Amino acid sequence: MEGNKAKVSGPKGELSFVIPAGIKIAVADGQIVVSQEKKNDAETNALFGLTRSILNNLAIGVMDGFEKKLELSGVGYRAQAAGNTLTLSLGFSHPVVVKVEQGITFAVNENIITIAGIDKALVGNTAAKVRAIRPPEPYKGKGIKYVGERVRRKVGKAAKAVGGTAK
Repeated sequence: MEGNKAKVSGPKGELSFVIPAGIKIAVADGQIVVSQEKKNDAETNALFGLTRSILNNLAIGVMDGFEKKLELSGVGYRAQAAGNTLTLSLGFSHPVVVKVEQGITFAVNENIITIAGIDKALVGNTAAKVRAIRPPEPYKGKGIKYVGERVRRKVGKAAKAVGGTAK
C-alpha cells in the first residue's frame, strides 16, 4: 500500500489500483482484507465488492496471467501475429491490422487467436475489439467468435409457397 494506491507484484509483472474513498484495505497473515469505513453506506456497498474483485484479479494476473481465445470461421479467413501487430484477412478489400497494447501478446495457431496478458480488463477489452471487427453472423456462422461461443443460426429465406399458382 502506498497512500490510497495498492500495488501487486509477482513473477509476471506489477499492477496497481487506486482504492476508492470509503474503502479500507489491510494486509494480515498473507491475506488482503477489504472493509468499508461506514457500514451500510449505499455508495461504498457497491465499491466494496468491486474493489475486492479487482484486487483478486490483480493477484491472479501477476501470478498466472489471463488469456482469451478467439476462433476464425469462414473460407479464406486468416490471422498472422508478427511482433506487436495482428494482421487479419477477413474478406474485406484490405487486411485489417490490430496494434497490440502494452502488456498484451497475440499468438495464432490454426485459426485460433490467443490474447494473453496480466490485466484481465485489458485482455477482455482487446478480445472484444478484435471480435467486433467481424462478429459471427447468424446465417452462415462466418466471423470471429470466442472459443466455445454458440452462435444462434437462422434458417434464411423460406422456400416459395407450394401449390400457389400465379395468374
